[in-house]
Amino acid sequence: MSERPAEITQFHCRLMKCTLEIDNSRAYWQHVGTNGSPPTARRAFEEYWFGARSLPRAEMLMAHLRTRYDAYPSALEVLKAWRDMDPDTRRLVCHWHLQLADPLYRTFTGRYLVSRREEARAEVTRGLVVTWVEQQAPGRWMMPTKLKFASKLLQASLAAGLVASARDPRPLCYPRVSDEALTYLMYLLRNVEFAGTLLDNPYAASVGLQGSVLEQRLRGLTALRFYRQGELVDFGWCHSSLADWASATVLAAPTALPEGNP
Repeated sequence: MSERPAEITQFHCRLMKCTLEIDNSRAYWQHVGTNGSPPTARRAFEEYWFGARSLPRAEMLMAHLRTRYDAYPSALEVLKAWRDMDPDTRRLVCHWHLQLADPLYRTFTGRYLVSRREEARAEVTRGLVVTWVEQQAPGRWMMPTKLKFASKLLQASLAAGLVASARDPRPLCYPRVSDEALTYLMYLLRNVEFAGTLLDNPYAASVGLQGSVLEQRLRGLTALRFYRQGELVDFGWCHSSLADWASATVLAAPTALPEGNP
C-alpha cells in the first residue's frame, strides 16, 4: 500500500511567485488530464489555460500547481469533476491546498493570525509580518526577502478572505465556510499526514473553526457523525473516501472517481 500524502514541512520560496491563484487553480483542475494529453506547460500555454500568459509564466504556474494538487491525487480527481463548486468554497479549497504545500503560509494563517484575532485589536500590519517572518527562521533571509514574504503572505491572506484590507492596519476577518467546504476539508485531512488532529489543526483554525465552534459545526454535517463524551471523541464516516463523498453529493452527475485510501 502506498504511503499517505503529507503536508510539506520544509520552508521554500514558492510563495514568492505564486500566491493563492484561485482562477488559475480552477483552470488547472478543469484542464489537467483532459484529451488524453500530458498536462505540460507548453500545452497549457498553447491552449490558453491561464489566459494570455507567457510560456515562462505558464511553466511556473504548472510547477507550483502540481505541488499543491498533484501531491493529493484523490483530491485532484474530485476537483477535476466538481464543476459547480461555489466561489466561496473554491477560495477555501485553494487556501487549504496552499497551506498543505507551504509551511510558512500554513503557520502564518493557522497560528499567527489566529493569535492576533485573540488580542484587543484584531488586525495586522506589514511591519508586524516582517518581524514574524524573521522569527520563523532567524538570520536565514535578507530584508528584501522578508519584505517580499510579508507582502505575499498578506496578499494570499486577503484573497483567502482572512484579511479585510490591503492597507495597514489590516483588519482580520473570517470567510464563510459552507458545510460542503468543511466536509471537503475533513475528508481531505482524513487521508493526509499532518501535524495535529481533526479537531485541532491550522487548516480549520485559520477559518475560525476551533474548539466548541468546530464541534458544533461537525455535529451539523450529514456526511459524517461526530460524537464527544467527555474526553472520548468518535468520528463516524458516512463515505469510504473523499472521492466517494463527492460522487454521492456534490457532483451534478455522479462520476466514478478513483477511490482514495479510506
